[in-house]
This record gives sequence, C-alpha cells and structure tokens, in this order.
Amino acid sequence: MFAHLHTHSEYSLLDGLSRIPDLVARAKELDLGALALTDHGNLHGAVSFYEQARAAGIKPIIGAETYVAPHGRFSREAGDKQPYHLVLLARNIEGYQNLLILLSAAHLEGFYYKPRVDRELLEKHGKGLIALSGCLAAEVPRAIKDGRFDDAREAALWHKKTFDGYYFELQRHANIDELPPLNQALIAMSTELDVPLV
Repeated sequence: MFAHLHTHSEYSLLDGLSRIPDLVARAKELDLGALALTDHGNLHGAVSFYEQARAAGIKPIIGAETYVAPHGRFSREAGDKQPYHLVLLARNIEGYQNLLILLSAAHLEGFYYKPRVDRELLEKHGKGLIALSGCLAAEVPRAIKDGRFDDAREAALWHKKTFDGYYFELQRHANIDELPPLNQALIAMSTELDVPLV
C-alpha cells in the first residue's frame, strides 16, 4: 500500500496550495488507503482533514512538518533563521497530544521567524510520534549535502532513539538535482544504521 506521508495543504502558508477537499478527492481517485497531512508548523487543517478523509474511506494520518532550532528554541541569533525541518506523524492518541504540546510550545516559546521546537522538547514529547528525516532543509539531509556524514549519522541515531519510529524519507522531484545523490546516501546509511526507508 502506498500513502503520501509528507503532504502540505493551503495551511502551509507560502508552501502549499492544495485545498483539503481536493487532496482527499485525489487520494480517493488514486485509491489510496491512507494519507498524511503535514503542514508547516501547525495543525490548522487537522480536524477538517480528519473528517473529510474518514468520510471518503481514507485513513487520515495527522502530522506536521516542524521547525527545529539548532541552538535551542530560546536562541535568537542570526544563524537561528534557518531551522531544520522535521516531519512528525501521530502514531496514536499520545502522539497526537504530544504534537499539540510541541506545536503550542513552538509558537509560544520558540517563535523566531517560524514556530520552532528543539531537541529538549522533542526528547520530552517524542512518545507516540513517528519522525521522518524530511526534505533538503532537514538536519540529516543538510549534513549529508554538506559532506558532514558523521553529523548525519549522529543526528539519525538521536532521532531513532527519541521517537517511536524513525524513517529516512526518499523524495523524487524532477527538477531538484540534489535529490538523487541524497537518496543514494540515505539508502546506504539506512543499511548501516538500520533505519527503514519511506
């Protein structure tokens, strides 16, 4: 069974266009059994998505693409303007509740250009959550792209121990030249670190 696990809607401001009814209708048309909604830094579309997906016979997977502050959520230095991306999916009700806590703290404590969490919060509220390594702006892919393979391994192992599931995310987009070599590196690292691929 195939399911899109990294999907943005109109609630991913400046990064998503798809309206939830259109996403659900397309998933139904493609006969997908499940679909995730992972908007940037929020759960604004979660209830609408959940209701519409269930009505269409599609399993809704609630998640978010979070922003992770490399130097902690309270840091407000120039280098903090480019947080890492991290996709989190609620595995169960505990995960959903932890996602609510994380995103609330991101907005109330970590907001600096974007709502940010940090490793401290993720360690405290990682139960019930599945994490995906994310896009080119995520910690592991960024380290691989920069040739910092030891840092990529360290980050992957940290995520693996912190969450109730950690997966390397493979992406394919026709016009992003950095993705094929990144995917190859993730596939190799997957075997080395025993981290499954999605």
